[in-house]
Amino acid sequence: MKSTSELDASVESRTPAPQTLRGLDWLNFFLADVQTGVGPFLAIYLAGYHWNEERVGLALTVGGIAGILTQTPAGALVDRLRSKRALIAVGIVALAMGASLIAFVPHFWPIMTAQALIGGTSSLFAPAICAISLGVVGRAAFDTRQGRNQTFNSAGNVAAAVLMGLLGYLVSNRSIFFFVVALAIPTLCILLLVKPSDIDYEIARGATDGDKIDQAKSVRALFEDRRLILFLICAVMFHFANAAMLPLLGEMLAKGHGRSSMMFMSACVVTTQLVVTLISSWSGRKAGSWGRKPLLLIAFGVLPVRGVLYTLTHNTNALVAIQVLDGVAAGIFGVVSVLVIADLTKGSGRFNFTLGAIGMAVGIGASLSQVIAGSIVHHFGSNSGFLFLATIAAAAFAILYFFMPETRDIAPTPTR
Repeated sequence: MKSTSELDASVESRTPAPQTLRGLDWLNFFLADVQTGVGPFLAIYLAGYHWNEERVGLALTVGGIAGILTQTPAGALVDRLRSKRALIAVGIVALAMGASLIAFVPHFWPIMTAQALIGGTSSLFAPAICAISLGVVGRAAFDTRQGRNQTFNSAGNVAAAVLMGLLGYLVSNRSIFFFVVALAIPTLCILLLVKPSDIDYEIARGATDGDKIDQAKSVRALFEDRRLILFLICAVMFHFANAAMLPLLGEMLAKGHGRSSMMFMSACVVTTQLVVTLISSWSGRKAGSWGRKPLLLIAFGVLPVRGVLYTLTHNTNALVAIQVLDGVAAGIFGVVSVLVIADLTKGSGRFNFTLGAIGMAVGIGASLSQVIAGSIVHHFGSNSGFLFLATIAAAAFAILYFFMPETRDIAPTPTR
């Protein structure tokens, strides 16, 4: 076995091909493009076909449930299989097929089928990208790489939101989903730039050195870690509070604005993602010097403020401006949450499995958010829905502040 100093030196000295690093950058960019069209724009698209809040919430929930059922198996697959690029390719093709179904047959069961297909396969993206990144740059550079991943992902979201908003306004809402299908082709081409030989298989699954992990830590032992359970609870509550806010805002904007609602939604997404683009690299750097918890407290703290602010105005420009807070929360959480999981699974061989398991739990929170908040808004109005979500966010902040410890530089735990 290598000593700790030998490990640190080997990780620090990893020199992947520039082609691979560029491939990772642009893969994050284009994956964001293809995913954006089947995200917040779907709610407005369905509202245009006279779907009410509950039916829209149900459609979004189906995609969430499909993601829930596949998150943990997806993470386990990424840990086990070396062909991580193939898993991403499967998800891209499935997204294109789902977008085609939404565009051609916008009826109840076809939409539910498309959402199940999209949700079930897109859960492969997060663990596969994180695994490839960790295996390519090593643990020592992972903070910075994760920030860079999020930066390119957010830049892709900005580009996609602008283009899709223009398509929805100038052409039709349906054209957005055709655009998603077209984007799948360059995304698959970019995937080929990432060289499999640059990915260290053992480091990619959470090893602390280059030696093979003969036996990964048992799942039961992994989740006996109180810190991991606390973070899981906080992450679920964060996404429960956050997931429904933008779709509910989109439905509110859709009422009385006609085709211009697509432009307003585009402005919301662009505002959020511009902030994420600006803050992600900073978050990756500061996570290494400040630690994880101070940054997470910022992300969790702005969420209840955002929920309350939505109830104070119906001015379109003000509502779009409030999305700055969404960008702060998403930019920090998207980077730091992965680093926390990497900290807590160091040496376990279960990094991607744990990403998937927490993604599954987060999916439960997000899916319930869509249905519960949608029902509250349907029966009691938008303000009640936003205040309910803000209350959940405030509770999550309190749990994180009082109970969650710092995870940076924790010692690896032995495998079982």
